[in-house]
Amino acid sequence: MLKKLIKNELFAPILLICMAILALILKNTNLNYFYDFFTNYKAGVIFGDLTLIKPMVLWVNDGLMAIFFFWVGLEVKKEIMQGSLKDIKVAILPLLAAIGGVIVPALIYYAFNNSNELLAKGFAIPTATDIAFALGVVLLLGNKVSKELKIFLLSLAIFDDIAAIIIIAIFYTNDLSLLSLIFAGFGVFVLFLFNLYHICIKAFYLIVGIFIWVCVLKSGVHATLAGMVCAFFIPLKTKENKEFLEPTMHDLTPYINYLILPLFALFNAGVLINGLSFDDFNSVFFGVFLGLFLGKQLGVFSFCIIASKFGAILPAKKSQLYGICILTGIGFTMSFFINTLVFDNNPELFNSAKLAILSSSLLSAIIGYIWLKMVSKN
Repeated sequence: MLKKLIKNELFAPILLICMAILALILKNTNLNYFYDFFTNYKAGVIFGDLTLIKPMVLWVNDGLMAIFFFWVGLEVKKEIMQGSLKDIKVAILPLLAAIGGVIVPALIYYAFNNSNELLAKGFAIPTATDIAFALGVVLLLGNKVSKELKIFLLSLAIFDDIAAIIIIAIFYTNDLSLLSLIFAGFGVFVLFLFNLYHICIKAFYLIVGIFIWVCVLKSGVHATLAGMVCAFFIPLKTKENKEFLEPTMHDLTPYINYLILPLFALFNAGVLINGLSFDDFNSVFFGVFLGLFLGKQLGVFSFCIIASKFGAILPAKKSQLYGICILTGIGFTMSFFINTLVFDNNPELFNSAKLAILSSSLLSAIIGYIWLKMVSKN
């Protein structure tokens, strides 16, 4: 019974919701002290002159999320090499839609916060779609949503993640250590050789991957980027022409769905709701909320319509496509993650952005579900 429940496609998004609710309960009750103590408890390793001591929340955000981005990178490579993104004619629509879904929310956020340099840095918070939650809502609708729309949403989310990686690399990188980057580059070259000669020993990739992660962490570039880079050097197949990348991704999937993302939600979704005041509904809140809820759907849909004018084929009727566009306003994981990069040292703004992410994601999920159910009936 338990195994059947876990294998259900809805289990992962439901688990994420439960962890987010648990974080809210812990943060807003007498257990707040234990929640803050645990998330900020410092732990790490010392190896010679190398010291890695971080709060638990950063081990989750810098360490476990690097594994998540590695998994995303495997999915991206698979889709580009073998899947729906292999054909440029198919890939162009979700690519353009993803661009619209980044530009419009960022502009809406910037319109509310352009007068302050610190606030303006949060422009990327409302630009990402949480594929786990969005697909979870789609699965609730069963066969009312076509396979073509599901593929469109998945492809869009993949391009969204790539855009998030690029934005993090460009805008959220600290002072660079050239020596650490050189060492990281050496590690990447080793992975290149592994790939070139089809060396398919997972332990080798793990050891080199950890080395690259430490180097990137110490370089000032956000450590999660190491995961995406490493993924691109995993061979599709072994020398014997057996699948290697897909089984690797398949083996990681349960850990991503049932451990890493739930832990991320638990450590990052704790929004202080007790004692909310008008100060919490500031320009950051409205920029994130309207960027996610309105900006995502309008940006994705408008770019789809523009692309269709130049020959791109829409995956469904416009009314059904718009329902999927509404669901792209479910930010959650990536929005929380970028929020930690921008406002982690400013509790008031950090909490306002969190509150906006939760409320806009919830509203997008509810309205997107109702919309798709209505247009599917008709």
